[in-house]
Amino acid sequence: MTGARGVATNRGADGSPGATGGVTTATTTSTADPDTAALESDLRDGFFGDPPTVPPRWFYDEKGSLLFDQITRLAEYYPTRAEAEILRARAADIVGDADTMVELGAGTCEKTRVLLDVFAGRGSAGGSPAEAASPAADPHAGADTHTAAAGPLFVPVDISTEMLFGSARALTAEYPGLRVVPVVGDLTALEGPLPGEPGGRLVLFLGGTIGNFTDAQRTDFLAMLRGLTDPGDRVALGFDLVKSPERLVAAYDDADGVTAEFNLNMLDVIARTVECAGLDRVDFRHEAVWNAGESRIEMWLRAIRDVRIHFPTLGRSRTLSAGEGIRTEIARKFEPDALVAELAGHGYVGPTVWTDDAGDFGLVLVVVD
Repeated sequence: MTGARGVATNRGADGSPGATGGVTTATTTSTADPDTAALESDLRDGFFGDPPTVPPRWFYDEKGSLLFDQITRLAEYYPTRAEAEILRARAADIVGDADTMVELGAGTCEKTRVLLDVFAGRGSAGGSPAEAASPAADPHAGADTHTAAAGPLFVPVDISTEMLFGSARALTAEYPGLRVVPVVGDLTALEGPLPGEPGGRLVLFLGGTIGNFTDAQRTDFLAMLRGLTDPGDRVALGFDLVKSPERLVAAYDDADGVTAEFNLNMLDVIARTVECAGLDRVDFRHEAVWNAGESRIEMWLRAIRDVRIHFPTLGRSRTLSAGEGIRTEIARKFEPDALVAELAGHGYVGPTVWTDDAGDFGLVLVVVD
């Protein structure tokens, strides 16, 4: 689970056209319901592998989103509170002299408001609310990426069109003078250039979402992001820190069972979205385990009896014996020095690392070389 609704936390391709501002997203060309087509594609890619996997973006139907909001308020789940502490304490340092702020996996932009207070306040003299609101009113509108218009530019990027443009409209009303250019995009398949003046951008990837990638996926993501940015641009990444396995497991398997319901709800989403037989949540239990070798928490749906699941539209079936599981999420935990070294290998230099007072969560700010 993460605090940023990005590639790891959003439902599949929504069938919307390419994004604004020169950033595009791959969308399904199927005539079927786009959620169905996207989930069928994800099932083909992961469910029949070893182990079977389903991407965590399928957690987030309406019920799942509400459950995740509950999770962020649980005593055991520290990441959201810890990152918010860092953002409050370091907002001015993070924003710096950026003239464009890009947030990947922006969602409702709730946590970003502490940065926007600094960012928009600094440039509040220029631009009118009407000017700022115009890009958000039309998801097909293009963005002039090199116009030195008055006022700071905020570019929220997300795959969820309705939420994205709703957030953009709210921000333009809340921050007069802030230009908002929402971009619809799959965070693993963005194409440049990003809106804004090269060298003046701040790219945010918050919530610890970087930990939801496998090592290979993280390498691809960092390489893609380097290709979207220019020398002098800065990138801020939120990341969870290695700590005791007991605390980590508790954060993903709370005593009230909210996370268990959140995980099991994915089975309801699958059963409702694609044609299937033999898939029933009563046959599974939630499990969170610490994988020390991979330095990550893994969430599983573990079969409590033998089950056979058939997907007619895929023409495929999968039998799970009692004790076998479906992996629904990974959440990598990092040592700061190792992450900084990994970023340096992709051309990100000059790192500054902050943690919350308890040392639970980190944020690294780097410069594109």
